[in-house]
Amino acid sequence: MLVRDAMSTVVLTIGPTHTLRQAAALMAARKVGAAIVHDPDAGGIGILTERDILISVGQGQDPDTERAHAHTTTDVVFAAPAWTLEEAAGAMAHGGFRHLIVLDRDEIAGVVSVRDIIRCWAPARQQVPA
Repeated sequence: MLVRDAMSTVVLTIGPTHTLRQAAALMAARKVGAAIVHDPDAGGIGILTERDILISVGQGQDPDTERAHAHTTTDVVFAAPAWTLEEAAGAMAHGGFRHLIVLDRDEIAGVVSVRDIIRCWAPARQQVPA
């Protein structure tokens, strides 16, 4: 199975000046664990995850004043839609993260998460005789 079969094509995109509270509210409303942070001035794409927000709050930072750009991962590993789920899982395991931004011809095509991969693998694994 390929990344294109598992990825979510509805992507939450926020700006770098969103507060962490705003980002968390948008993520909760969409029931996603990550937001793509697009900074048109810097021309880059990053990712803000629920873990990033949790770390900030755990350090006593104020989610109403902390901005997304200060907590965004900008050294992002991108996946291609034609990657296998094994390749995506390997990249996640190697990098220690749970989300990959999927690029198709330098355009954001979606996001694939560990949860997406598990959803795809679980039915196939259940059919294997024990």
